[in-house]
Amino acid sequence: MTQILDANSPIATVFGGSGFVGKYVVRRLVRRGWRIRVAVRNPNEALFLKTYGEVGQVEVFKCSIFDVNALSACIPGSTLVINAVAGLLNETSRNMFKKYYIEGPELIAKQCAQFKVKKLIQISSVGADSKSTSVYSSSKAKGEEKIFKIFSNVAIVRPSLIFGHEDRFFNRYASLATYSPCVPIIGQNTKFQPVYVDDVALAVEKIATDKNLRGIFELGGPDIFTHKELIKKMLLIIRRKRLVLNITFNIARLMAQSFEIINKMTLGLAPLPFTIDNVKQLQRDNVISEDKNSFKDLGIKPQNIDTIIPLYLYSYRPHGQYNEITHSADKVN
Repeated sequence: MTQILDANSPIATVFGGSGFVGKYVVRRLVRRGWRIRVAVRNPNEALFLKTYGEVGQVEVFKCSIFDVNALSACIPGSTLVINAVAGLLNETSRNMFKKYYIEGPELIAKQCAQFKVKKLIQISSVGADSKSTSVYSSSKAKGEEKIFKIFSNVAIVRPSLIFGHEDRFFNRYASLATYSPCVPIIGQNTKFQPVYVDDVALAVEKIATDKNLRGIFELGGPDIFTHKELIKKMLLIIRRKRLVLNITFNIARLMAQSFEIINKMTLGLAPLPFTIDNVKQLQRDNVISEDKNSFKDLGIKPQNIDTIIPLYLYSYRPHGQYNEITHSADKVN
């Protein structure tokens, strides 16, 4: 139910509010009657968020999480701050990981403390571990540690593999399957606990509106699948028979090294399909820990993957939305 907006409505600043997770969070908070400040690097790409609420309910700010002056323009007066800045998956620079996952969140936390924000929610990911050999995972954990030291009322949200209409997992593999006779994957036995993006947003909404909810929340869907099982499920939905080709970790590392060399030689013009750090991430299962808060602690029943992914993967079928009609017509003829 949408709540009525008034002058006393609380204000939330959402960094990365136009991103995959961020826009779902913005929509849910708008429905709860919050006034939202969406802080993004490219305001023009976030203007669509204004249509989520009443006139003036959603404001868009040009802001970098590394710019103190920009942060001080977005945060003052906010009851809640959410850092939903999208992750850097295909990155090779340790400095970039440090910048986005340690220095950025640390600066946001300092500003929250300075302007007396009541709660800070950091969107992280399952697998964050300061001892991990993956720079991505270790940087995420070190950033969380910095936040906890600076700001007291913090909630860390760690989702497993997130799926939804705009996801970069199923859409990427489904797109590949439309023209390739095989679908190569790294770590076919690596386990994931896929979670629907709007369930993550619902969790953020509950944490935001309950002052007693804090700490680390690991969010995973109701089922656990191996990497290969997820691809097989995707292929079944898009009605395509393809060979699922497993790339061993040793071969994947060699390939990643080659990709990174070519990327540097071309000054970044050659894309990086995956990096050595991606391979390290895939060597660990991406499932929630039993000793952390979860959906159960929030009273949320996460949605099943089978009820969601057919709603958007149908476009990758041989005849797209007309696949079933075409198939029926072929039977008649």
